[in-house]
Amino acid sequence: MAFRGPKVWLWRWRRNPLRRRTDAVEAWVVLGAWVLTVLAGVLAGLTATRSVEDGLAREREEWRPAVARLTDKAPGTATAHSGTASGDQVWGKASWTAVDGTAHSGLVRVRPGSAVGTPVVVWTDRQGRLVTRPATPAEAQLRSSLVGGLAGVSTAAVPFIAGRALRARLERGRMDQWDTDWARFDPLWGRKTR
Repeated sequence: MAFRGPKVWLWRWRRNPLRRRTDAVEAWVVLGAWVLTVLAGVLAGLTATRSVEDGLAREREEWRPAVARLTDKAPGTATAHSGTASGDQVWGKASWTAVDGTAHSGLVRVRPGSAVGTPVVVWTDRQGRLVTRPATPAEAQLRSSLVGGLAGVSTAAVPFIAGRALRARLERGRMDQWDTDWARFDPLWGRKTR
């Protein structure tokens, strides 16, 4: 292994007779790619996080629970325990009244064998349509953090990959220049090195 000496920071910007123009261009490409990667990732992540948080907060404000009553007997047979796990539930037809007084009906999850008129708590939007239970503040924070992180990483990948591709292209150009220079100076030495 060859000894390389101490690592010199910012060597591409220092004055040096051996520094090529492509070294300076590569230094600016690397710097620009890293700055864009960090800025784009952070801004996209924060924007996505805020958007998801706002949407879930709006759902918590607008969605309300309502009591629905089964209009038909639920399929299946009633079990001895009061199982509430989703595996112990079936779809049953129910009706409810929205906040504005309009009547609505739809399918809701109930225990098997539930009788007609059994009350079931459902969540509805402003128009009285069925929706899922809104996320709690803790669930909303987790969801928004995950979405923001994913959006940030995905967005940051674009300038990072573009910078790597441009840097690889500069490296290929530098190697082609070395081949050209080597082909020009190799015969001057009078012997083949290959």
